[in-house]
Amino acid sequence: MKNQDILNKVTTSFSRVLEHNNFTLTESTTANDVDGWESITHMMIISDIEKSFNIKFKLMDLMNMDTVGDLIKAIDKELNAIHS
Repeated sequence: MKNQDILNKVTTSFSRVLEHNNFTLTESTTANDVDGWESITHMMIISDIEKSFNIKFKLMDLMNMDTVGDLIKAIDKELNAIHS
């Protein structure tokens, strides 16, 4: 799956959880850039993304996510692990 395809699906999860789409996600986007992306909604977004991609993040991957780009890399890593 291409990074843009992952980003599109991630954006859908953000919109669903935050109940708005007043943002544009890029690989450099952080929680400070998106209205409503706080600690509790972060976990809800992660859960929605895990369901959407049918993956489960490792705790260390979650702890090392600072940007949407980090999130995309973690999703790609999990998808590759499933298909290898």
